[in-house]
Amino acid sequence: MKKGSSLGNEKRSERLLGYALVAPALLLILAVAIWPVIQSFYYSLFDYRLNNPAKSSVHLNYSLDLEGYLQNYPFLSSALKQEIATANEDTKEALANVQKQLQSMDEEIRSDKEVERRYEQVDETLNNFESPSDEIKMVEIDQEVAQKLNETIDNAAKTLDEMKEAGELKQADKVTGLAKGLKGTIIEPNFIGLKHYKDNFADERLWKALWNTTVFTVISVAVELVLGLAIAILINKAFFGRGLVRATILIPWAIPTAVSALMWKFLYDGQNGIVAKYFADIGLVDKMGDLLTTEGGAMFAVIFADVWKTTPYMALLLLAGLQTIPSSLYEAASIDGATKWQQFMKITLPLLKSSILVALLFRTLDAFRVFDLIFVLTGGGPANSTETISILAYKVMFSQTNFGEGSALAVIVFICVAIISTIYIKILGADLLSDSAKK
Repeated sequence: MKKGSSLGNEKRSERLLGYALVAPALLLILAVAIWPVIQSFYYSLFDYRLNNPAKSSVHLNYSLDLEGYLQNYPFLSSALKQEIATANEDTKEALANVQKQLQSMDEEIRSDKEVERRYEQVDETLNNFESPSDEIKMVEIDQEVAQKLNETIDNAAKTLDEMKEAGELKQADKVTGLAKGLKGTIIEPNFIGLKHYKDNFADERLWKALWNTTVFTVISVAVELVLGLAIAILINKAFFGRGLVRATILIPWAIPTAVSALMWKFLYDGQNGIVAKYFADIGLVDKMGDLLTTEGGAMFAVIFADVWKTTPYMALLLLAGLQTIPSSLYEAASIDGATKWQQFMKITLPLLKSSILVALLFRTLDAFRVFDLIFVLTGGGPANSTETISILAYKVMFSQTNFGEGSALAVIVFICVAIISTIYIKILGADLLSDSAKK
């Protein structure tokens, strides 16, 4: 019993030691990979737009922008006093009522001690012709108070607009403009939950982007696998100048993607592009301009450019796998009368299976996340025919400055990549387990 318990304690201590050794790597993965995804998911739960001042930051509660408020209310109050001094009796009574409501609103705001303190700080800062920091100018207020303030401001603005139309105000534009300026000072919560995901999955543009991404990934990776395997087998053989050939083959992969995309853009040009002319001459396209101006031509163009650039990378990965296969196996098969095709099917492919899966994993993930090649070459056009999910996320997040929806698209990309990785890893793991069982 003592021996069994001591063995159990040793195993437990070894397990704890293993966890302790793995913990730093897990924390690093969490910090580098998982944390940005968590942040993206958090932002995707909000209607977060930089082009809208009321939604330019994350708000869980109602807030008051004291800077905007104090840039409008004091001047509106002063303008109303001037209007009251020169107005007739009926207009004077209506203006006095508006002024009373606004004054009551101001007192409601300043009834909270913390808000009062911030109020005075911001007012002093503005009087010194300085801009207050976000830390002091934004104050949280109760929902009931915020709704009451909104109602007061709306009523005041409506009344002043009616008086403007009736010609009862001498400084009509100034008074109504200041009243409308107060409307944007109440910041409402922009938490919307999973609405971005619901809207995106109901949007045809997302599904088209996913389809474009899938078509690009499947075709380009399949062609790269076939060509890469052929090149790897070729440069795996011993011949004069093999080192120079290997180095030359890697040149397309070594060129930065943005540079190669710009180069192919000139080669595909409908007027002066050499590649476009050759493709038109051999009948791949009807005319030179079709490569970048038609949906089918544009997709073919980006796939062809990607195959040219990343086939060497696929060949390099497969070459590493080929060099682990003992040459004695081929010699024995040749003695037994096996043909080159039989050797390829019975020796090369089975022993290269793990390397192929690893190469496919890397290239599939890379192709699914493609951005720079297509962005520089076609920009996702024409008519979004080459727009991938990554380009769509970029356009929504940075071109439209809609960080909430853009973050939701980024999370969708992560989920797709995670699913692809899981499938490949399960297949690869099963393959490695079966290989070890055979051994």
